[in-house]
Formats: sequence, structure tokens, C-alpha cells
Amino acid sequence: MRRFTTLLLFLCLAATTSFGGGYQVGLHGMRNIGMGLIGTSQSYDASSLFYNPGGAAFVNEKWSFSGGISFIMARGTFQGKDVSYQATLKHEINLPFYFYAAFKPTKNLSIGIAVNTPYGNRLTWKDDTGTDWQGRYLIKDISFKAITYQPTISYKFKDIIGIGVGFVYATGNVDMNKAIPLQGANGDGNVNIKGNTSNYGFNAGIMVHPDKGWSLGLDYRSKIEMKVKGADATFTVPQSLSSQFPAANKVDVMLPLPANLDFGVSYEFGKDKQWMIGINLCYVFWSTYDSLVFDFQTKTTAVGRTAAPTLYTDQMIERIGAQYKINKTITIRAGAYYDPSPVTSDYMNPQTPSLTETGLTCGLSIYPLKGFSIDAAFLYLMGAKRSATYSPDNFAGTYRTGFSIPGIGLSYSF
Repeated sequence: MRRFTTLLLFLCLAATTSFGGGYQVGLHGMRNIGMGLIGTSQSYDASSLFYNPGGAAFVNEKWSFSGGISFIMARGTFQGKDVSYQATLKHEINLPFYFYAAFKPTKNLSIGIAVNTPYGNRLTWKDDTGTDWQGRYLIKDISFKAITYQPTISYKFKDIIGIGVGFVYATGNVDMNKAIPLQGANGDGNVNIKGNTSNYGFNAGIMVHPDKGWSLGLDYRSKIEMKVKGADATFTVPQSLSSQFPAANKVDVMLPLPANLDFGVSYEFGKDKQWMIGINLCYVFWSTYDSLVFDFQTKTTAVGRTAAPTLYTDQMIERIGAQYKINKTITIRAGAYYDPSPVTSDYMNPQTPSLTETGLTCGLSIYPLKGFSIDAAFLYLMGAKRSATYSPDNFAGTYRTGFSIPGIGLSYSF
């Protein structure tokens, strides 16, 4: 029953994100999205609570608020070994959001809260011919969402160095279905997995302003061990096999959400700091996810405790972005990034068709009132065509994906 190992991956994805290279992506601030998702060396508003807690103390205003929502629209196809066969990824629009609030009780001290939905998604694979799609024994459909809460404190020394740390509480749930290769009167068998989980981690950062216009940032978000205990596993199989697949079972599983180490440099120049350009390097410790272990509480000869290799590899995400202040009312932005897939060609699964992707972004802010801005951004992700196999089930084919993600947000500081 090794196919069941890939099922439980999603029970733990609730505290991370899941498209592009691996199962994380950062839709955590419209201004940052517009600049290629950079942000480790910037402190424009309360979004620093997430991107680099050390930068929050550099926000000039006593109060700072920021919130926004993105609209993820995806497309994807799978072409089997038989090139005449093709399936389509049906991806419903989902709405990840963020909210930040920061307060400075003194000139150098900032405290705040960051609330994010790092992932929330619904997707279904459909055979283009209307028949059951070939990968149904790996995944049919899935719905999952998550929220993280991060209370944060930040302090700066002489307007040169800022340090900060945040406590991260992550919680989420999942509901998914996959077919089981057991034929009954109604066709294949089925298993439904429903579960929820939560755990803790931290986010710490430092920001340095070494010279006029320059800013450097370093941020570390810790690994979080997401442990699911007692998730519901409901099997639908022929009556003759029901003793091997208890209709109402429970399952325990753990997935490590990888640590991230981000480094950023940005430079503001021109009259009234009209221009800004920055780069970000994000090192993701994917190798911590080398296998997935799960344990069904009611064991039979068909279901029990299994470990499946995943063999993810560490990767570096490279980002660049810029902004230009046209005048006091309008600021425009653009950026790009390269996100390599951590999945090897022997372990590509249609549950997470992780392709190496290039992201292109643009955005703008309109300031109708002092301290208040309307922020918009657009992200387009292009997935590199990839032919790969999921070796444990000998499931092979060619994947293509693409994402269009517009977003809107509001910021207010005073």
C-alpha cells in the first residue's frame, strides 16, 4: 500500500505554501510581490514583521497596518507516456490573505502581529477524454488551507542595526480523495482523508543600514515539525475486502516544513530616494524532507506503517526587484525571480507537480491620502516543461504548469 504514503503529505502542508519549486511560495505583501517577492532588506511598513522582524523597528510611523488578498488562478496539464493521453489540472480560484499591525511604544522599539494564509487551495485532475484519469491512484482532488500567527518584537540601535524575533503558531486542515485499485460494483475504491494540525516555530532577523541609501537584511525562519495525530481515514471498498480497509480508521503522520535563510541587499538613490533596487537570495533547507512516514492506528495486512522516500534537495531562490516613485501619489514596481524545483526526476508526483519556475512581477501603489496607500500587484509564474517519473508507482509523464496571480491591498501608517 505504498501509494498511501503520498496521501499524507497534504495533511502537513497546512503550514506552508505549495506551488513553484517545492511546496512554498510567498504572497505576503503587495509591495513585495510587485518587486519580485523581495523584502528581507526593506522596512516600508508592517510587512517587515514577516519578511525580516529586524526591520520593523525602522518603520518611522508609530502605528502601521497592512492587509491584502491575492487571487490564484492556475492551469496545468499532464501528458502520459502515450502522447495522445492528456489530463488537465482544474484549479479553483483561492484567496490567500495577509494582515499586519505594528506599534512603536518608543522610537526604537516595535511590537506587532502578523497573520498569513501561506497556503489555501482546491484542485482536481481531470482526464480530457472524460474517463478516469491515469493518476487517480495518486490523487483525485484536494482542498487544504492554513493560517499562521506571528507575534513579534523588534528593536533598533542608533538607526543602524535592528534585530527582531517572532513566535510562529501554524494551524491548518485538509480534505482529499484518491482512488484505490480495487474494483467493486461502483468502480474503483476510494479513500478520503480529513485532518488538522498545528505546531510552533520562530522567525528571527537582523537589518543593517551601513551607509546612506544602503540596507542589508538577514532572516531565518525555523523548521516546523507538523505532526498530525488521529486524522480521519475513510475507506470505500468492496464488502468482501472491508476487513482489510476499516471504513473509519485513524492515521498519524509528520512532515518537516523546511527552514529558510534569506539574505537581501537594497539601495535607494536619486532625488528624495526616487529609485530603489534590491536583490534577495533565499536558501531553502529542503533536504530535511527526505521521507514521509505515516502510521495507521488500525493495522491490517493492507494498511499499517510505511515510509516513502521523497529525497528533496536544498535549493537557492534568486530574486531581484525595483521601484520608482513617479511622484508623491504613484509608485510603480517590477521584479523577477527564479525558483528551482527540489524534486528529483524520479520522485515527481501529480499531487505537487513541482516544476522549476520563473516569476515575473509588477505592481503599483497609489497614495490618495497622507500615510494611506492602495497597493496592487501581479505575479505570473512560468513552469519549465518537465518529463519525470514517480518511481514508487512507476507513474511517468510530462508536466506543464502556469499561474496568474493578481492581488490588491491597503496600507496605513500614522
